[in-house]
Amino acid sequence: MKNGARLLIIEPTVPERVGSSSHDGVIIGSDLNMLVMAGGRERTEADFRALLEASGLRIERILTAPPTAFSVIETLSV
Repeated sequence: MKNGARLLIIEPTVPERVGSSSHDGVIIGSDLNMLVMAGGRERTEADFRALLEASGLRIERILTAPPTAFSVIETLSV
């Protein structure tokens, strides 16, 4: 990617601390499903930041739209 290129990632983001909201329940269920079915896991915002920064991308903003578990992560290539 050229410097200044934008990448949008549409993924669920796991809260750092799990609460009792329906949003938290949905994302934790998805995380458990990823673990059991694919051997993976969902990521927190901090996980995404570390992964993207190591790839030369900077997070510009994260938009979350409850009640869905998905966020839009807007990144910028640096």
